[in-house]
Order: sequence, then structure tokens, then C-alpha cells
Amino acid sequence: MNSQAIYKTSIPNHKRIISNKLISLCNYCLIKQQRSVSINVDPSNNDKIKKTVLISTSNDIFTNLSLEDWFYRNNDFTNEHMLLFWKNNPCVVIGRHQNPWLEANCQILDDNGIQLARRNSGGGTVYHDLENLNLSFFTPKKLYNRRYNLEIITKALDKYFGIETHVNKRDDIVTNENYKISGTAAKLGKSTAYHHCTLLGDSDKAKLSLSLKQMDTGITTNATVSTKSPIKNLRDINPLVNTDSLIDAIGLEYLSTSSTSGSTLNNNFQMINPNDNNYPGLNELVDEFSSWNWNYGKTPKFTVNKKIKLSDYFDPVDVELEVQSGIVIDIKLNLPLNVEKKYESLIFNVVDQLRGSRYSYEFINIIVNEFVGSLDASSTSGTCTSR
Repeated sequence: MNSQAIYKTSIPNHKRIISNKLISLCNYCLIKQQRSVSINVDPSNNDKIKKTVLISTSNDIFTNLSLEDWFYRNNDFTNEHMLLFWKNNPCVVIGRHQNPWLEANCQILDDNGIQLARRNSGGGTVYHDLENLNLSFFTPKKLYNRRYNLEIITKALDKYFGIETHVNKRDDIVTNENYKISGTAAKLGKSTAYHHCTLLGDSDKAKLSLSLKQMDTGITTNATVSTKSPIKNLRDINPLVNTDSLIDAIGLEYLSTSSTSGSTLNNNFQMINPNDNNYPGLNELVDEFSSWNWNYGKTPKFTVNKKIKLSDYFDPVDVELEVQSGIVIDIKLNLPLNVEKKYESLIFNVVDQLRGSRYSYEFINIIVNEFVGSLDASSTSGTCTSR
């Protein structure tokens, strides 16, 4: 029975954290030694799949999403499978078919300089920071197997950190207490596929919660809606965990595991600098992924229903916005009976001016402010005197 088996079956609960640290330290030293050893590839073995681990040096969400998409568009993974590690500065990443105003607290993002990005795969919304690790597994479509990829991660967590986890029915990685530590999504093309997932190392859970806090938006949509789950950082389970040690452990486990097609040749870890010189055309992808048209304009059609108070002179007004491709294409009003004609005219003038504008979380306030401004201007000119 090896030391890990003893750890799992024989050590009392109150001593497990000490054993956990010792096992992790020993295993981490081992993988650092193994990673430093160059793994030679014999080019004559053409019947074997080469596996490569890449680590992006960029912490920009739009650059890393573009790099992922660049590999998806340009690489042939028939004879080479690849695992890409990447980390980002604080940001919220929504799925391909989601509504950013429903999924994220956009005002909190703006106030705290947290970027919002839309990825090319489906699935739900996630929060990234430098203590959240992202992993992208690239294979041919015919060998796509997200369960296989996720089990590489769970094996590495158990082997090197003594953290027991499992993959649930939603393909999330969860602890034995059912705390979520990893969410997953995928993009399948004609011949190429990638599966990517997050891994919570030591993320700022307070910022995560605030950034993803759902507000009373009044939005109705058929867009994909995220499923909320209780989360936990891996560092809360084992203090030795950080993103660098996770890269080492999971990268080594990936390289030492045979591919889904059978035999495998291993290449070494490689740090890469994602720029246009190394990956021609990358800048165009960055421009696309960082654009308003992509992040907000790709939002599925939705409506917003709100009751707003425009003035003390009459009751609140029912407003319905119709938003398509992020643009407010129609504004419908249900005016109360006590609105005088002079105010009615001002309201419809404001509405006519705002049709065709980009939607934002501030749009309802913009309607109010525009009406108040029009009311003040009319009062000054004498065309609409106040009571």
C-alpha cells in the first residue's frame, strides 16, 4: 500500500491536513523534477499521437480567447493533441448564446474595471481572475471526449494534492461535498474540437459573487441561462495549491496519459507569447473578440419590461423595450390616464429619439433623464409650463 492509499484509509481526520501538506509537497517536488527533464520525440514514430502542453504568457481575456480560436481555426490536431493553460485579469466571460445584462452585474463590472467577454463556446457565465486557471484541450472532432479530459484533472488533484473530486452529470468537477471547482464548455467544428474548463485555485469569491449577482433587469429572453452552484477554492482544501502548481500537476498528468486513440508521444511544456508575429492574424481576432458587436451585439433577442416614474405630475409609466442585436429597435409605452397632452407629446419625442440606440443597463435611466431634460427645456421656453 503506497503513502497515498494510507492517507486515504488510515489517517485520522484531525491529522489529514498535515498529511495532505506533506504528500503535496513531496509530489510537487517530484513533478517539478519531471517537468525539468526534456522529453525527446522520435519523429519516426508516425503512428503515435504527440501531446503538447502550452502556457500562454498573456493575462488579457480577449487575447487568450483569440489564441484559443486561432488554434481551432489553423491547427491540424490529427497527429498532435494539445493542452493550453491560460489565466486572465479579472473579467466575466459569458457563453456564446447568453445575455450579458442578465448574467452579469454590468454596473459593478464598470465601477471596478472588470471586463466582459463573450466566448465562442456555449455554456454558462464564469468569473476569471489570476487565481483561476483555464484549460483548453484540443483534439480532432472524432476523438473529442470531455469526460476523459476532466478525469485527467481529477486524477492530478488526487495524486499530487490529496484532493478527492469527481465529475457530475453536468460535467462539472465537484468536491465530495458537492462544491463546484470547475465548469466546462466546448466548441465542435467540422474536423476540430476543443473542450475548455475553469479551475478555481484561490479566486476572489467576494468579487465573483458581486460580478455575477443578478439584478431586477425586467429582461425576458430565450437566451441560455446559467445554473448557479455553490463553489469552493482548491486552496481552501489544500493551502499548497496555486495556479503554477496546478499547471505542473495537470500538465504532467496529461503528458503521461495515453491519448483517446491509444499510443502517445510526449513533448515538453512550452511558454508561448500570443502576438501577431507568432500567430499571424491574431490581432484581427482580438479586435473581433473585444468589439461591442461581438460581446453585446451577439446577444439573442430580448425584451425589457419596467415601470418607471417620469414625473410627479402623473403616475408611473409602463415601458417595454424590444432589443435585437443589442439595439433598441422599439419602445412601447402604456401611459397612465392622468397624463396631460403636453407631457404625452414630450414622452413620445424622447422615445422617438432613443429608438435605434445601443441598449445598456443605464437605458431606463436615460429615458427618465431625457424626459426631465425635455421637461426643463420646455418649461424654460414657456411651451410647457409647470403647475
